[in-house]
Amino acid sequence: MNEKANSRSKGRSILALTLVFGPALFLIFMATRGCDHRFKELADYGLVEAPTFTVYNHKGKQTKSLKDYQNQVVLLNTLQTTCPYQCGLAFFPLTQKLYQDLRTNKRKKLKQVRMLSIVVDSLGNPVSEQALLDIQDMLRNNVEGYDPELWQLVIAEPKDFFNHKNNGVDLIVRDKKYFGGVSYNELIMLLDKKNHLRMVLNGHTEGMIRKMKEHLALLMKQYDKARAKR
Repeated sequence: MNEKANSRSKGRSILALTLVFGPALFLIFMATRGCDHRFKELADYGLVEAPTFTVYNHKGKQTKSLKDYQNQVVLLNTLQTTCPYQCGLAFFPLTQKLYQDLRTNKRKKLKQVRMLSIVVDSLGNPVSEQALLDIQDMLRNNVEGYDPELWQLVIAEPKDFFNHKNNGVDLIVRDKKYFGGVSYNELIMLLDKKNHLRMVLNGHTEGMIRKMKEHLALLMKQYDKARAKR
C-alpha cells in the first residue's frame, strides 16, 4: 500500500511541476534528461522552418534562409540590445565558454558550426539595422576575436524561428519570470545540418551554456560515427 501511495504521490508531483513550469520548459526538461550523455544520439524534434531573413556576416548584409545553412550546424538564439550587461542569455559564459571554443578549436569539424543571433530589444521585438550594427560594434569591443562569419547577427521576427512544436508543445511562453517576459529571450536552439532541432536549453545560466557545449560536441560525434560507417 505504501508503494502504491508513493507512486501516486510521485505522479501528482510530476503533473504539478509540468503545470507550474509550462509546456516550453517541459520540452526543455525532456531534452535535458540525457545531459549525462548516457544516450547514444540526440533526439530529433523535427524541421525548423522560417521565412527568409537579413543576416550580417563578413560579407556585409545578405538575405538568407535556414536552407542556406544546411550542411552546417547552427546555434540559434536572441541577443538583446541591452547586452552585454542585461541579457536573456548568460552573456560572458556564452562568449567565453561557447564562442571561444568554436573560434579557437582547430578541428575542422567545428568549422561547420555557426552561431546565429537574432537581435531584439529587451522585450524580444525585432530591431532596426542601426540597432543591429550597434550590437555588432559591442561584440567587436567585448568579445575577443569576434568573427562576423562565425557569429552572425540577424534581423528577423524571432517568433518565426521559435514557434516550434513537438507533440503539441510550443517553445514560446510569455511569462514575467523570463527576461523581457518571453521565453525565447533565454533559449538556445541547436539545429543539425538538415535544419532539424536537436536540443533546446535555457541559456540564462553558465551551467546551461556548458550543457549546450556538451550537446554540440555529442552531435558532432554523431556525424563522426556516420562518416566512419561509410
